[in-house]
Amino acid sequence: MTDVTSCFPKMTVWGGHTPSALCAWVVLLLLVVSGEPYRTPYDQEQDQNRDRDSETTDLRTDPRTDPRTNTRVYHRDVSEVRGKDCQRCCDPGEQPPPHYSNPHYPQQYPQYQAVPQINITILKGEKGDSGKRGPYGKSGKSGQSGPRGPNGIRGTKGSIGTPGEPCKAQYAAFSVGRKKAIHSNDYYQTLVFDTELVNLYGHFNMFTGKFYCYVPGIYYFSLNVHTWNQKETYVHVMHNEREVVILYAQPSDRSIMQSQSLMLELEREDQVWVRLFKGERENAIFSDDFDTYVTFNGHLIKPKSEG
Repeated sequence: MTDVTSCFPKMTVWGGHTPSALCAWVVLLLLVVSGEPYRTPYDQEQDQNRDRDSETTDLRTDPRTDPRTNTRVYHRDVSEVRGKDCQRCCDPGEQPPPHYSNPHYPQQYPQYQAVPQINITILKGEKGDSGKRGPYGKSGKSGQSGPRGPNGIRGTKGSIGTPGEPCKAQYAAFSVGRKKAIHSNDYYQTLVFDTELVNLYGHFNMFTGKFYCYVPGIYYFSLNVHTWNQKETYVHVMHNEREVVILYAQPSDRSIMQSQSLMLELEREDQVWVRLFKGERENAIFSDDFDTYVTFNGHLIKPKSEG
């Protein structure tokens, strides 16, 4: 039963009882005598809605009796209710059972509806276009050399290559002579030749009487002269400014052919030539215009480039 005193505002008591308080007690007394509970407009509206729903809702034929009111109560089919809006007692919006039940004055609870929450941050969008390639970074420092790895497996034998070009042969040779006799009173006179027999590539200079080396290697040289009666023959084969070998014949009643030969290892731009030496007596070499009595020869044996 509703406490009707709560519907009236509290007022200050004047002389023990106020007119408002007296009216409240009169209304309460009338309600008790009539035996009907006080119905607010909200309760009346809820009763009308409940009566309207009972007319359109299929009820089960199994009636049950409310022990408190001694009235017949009809319940909905549980399967029908579950198929439409079945909710557990712990779900939001479910009305928990009250401590007391009154079919004419049920307690009302707000109905809640579950709204799905979507976390927008977890939604993955489409893949974007690739960006432009950035600039190259700076080169790092060179690392330390690693240990030498094991020897690899020997490969198969390759095919025979095409024939190469012929090696360029290197030659040097000369042979010169003199038909004029010479009597030397000068100090260290160069023997000059007037007849050119062989002068390959012009390495022997006929004006200076010297051979110039253009192909380094080992050379062979030979000198032949005819001595003069009663005169001394005294000449040197020169390597640059150094005396290498001597050709000598003492004065005699007869003239003879005298020769000297040698091998020299020459470098590029070295010079080989013949020089007369001045002694106590006249130094002479015999020859005439008809025959060649004096010859100087030389040729390359082995170039240095061949090892």
